[in-house]
Amino acid sequence: MAEIMQKDGVWTFDGDTVRIVPGRERGVHLMRRTLGELAVPLAAVAGVAFEAGRKSGRLRLRLRLREGADPLLQVIRGQLPDAADPYQLSVDPDRTGVAEYFVAEVRNALLLDQIDSGPCDRYLLPGPTVPLSMGAGDGVAAFDGEQVRLEWNWKTEEAKKSAGTRLFSVSDVESVVWQSSVGLENGYLRFVLANTSTQAPPKYDPYAVELYGFKKDPLMALIAAAVTARMPHPSGLDQTPVALAKPADAAPGGEAIGGDGGPGGDGNDHDTLLRRLRELGELHQEGILTAEEFAAAKQAVLKRF
Repeated sequence: MAEIMQKDGVWTFDGDTVRIVPGRERGVHLMRRTLGELAVPLAAVAGVAFEAGRKSGRLRLRLRLREGADPLLQVIRGQLPDAADPYQLSVDPDRTGVAEYFVAEVRNALLLDQIDSGPCDRYLLPGPTVPLSMGAGDGVAAFDGEQVRLEWNWKTEEAKKSAGTRLFSVSDVESVVWQSSVGLENGYLRFVLANTSTQAPPKYDPYAVELYGFKKDPLMALIAAAVTARMPHPSGLDQTPVALAKPADAAPGGEAIGGDGGPGGDGNDHDTLLRRLRELGELHQEGILTAEEFAAAKQAVLKRF
């Protein structure tokens, strides 16, 4: 198992899952602490990198997920700052070797399991845990897994407040958008319902919370992600979120794990590993894998026998 511990949090990888536990120190971004622990299945990972941050130049681990795998990433669309991004981990210079080992282990597993880095046709992560209730901007948004509730505060425009509390089901939502504040432009969390107008600015829209650019604004993205996880997948191919619908002991393809002679049995595992060894040899001969990459991948396969 690969593990790296830093002030921002702890990342572990057991060959099947990248587990991300955020740090609890005051300097850890509120978004990460509120979101809590994440269990990212290998099937949802498109890649991993150890690199310098975009702005700070600090070393960081960065996990890249497949498009459509995570409802949270679907919602935030790259709008979070590095400090709030749960899929980045700041790394101290003296932990460089550990970070590089972590990257190598994940990459080897992706290679051995032949994970497709392309888009997913359904969510592989369940989204934020519900129930949720977040206050920011001119209102409070709450979601219990079935219904969304929007309530207003003293900062709400009177015309909008007069519409009263909004309560509606996920089944009524056609789309949900979270937009961060940019410059002098306020952000918002907006729900688009069937047969409702979306022409009004968020300041006046009774189905939108206007955001003013304060530190709690990203928390509204958690509400948006939790709702999005329970809506049809944008691919339109499969509307069943894997992480919400499958039992914990199911394999990515839907088969039960374990059992003599079954899909997860030792005999099939042995044949699969032999096949992967042959495939690795072919990739090496074709020049796709370097000698070092081939040796590392081969060793990882042999450990599984």
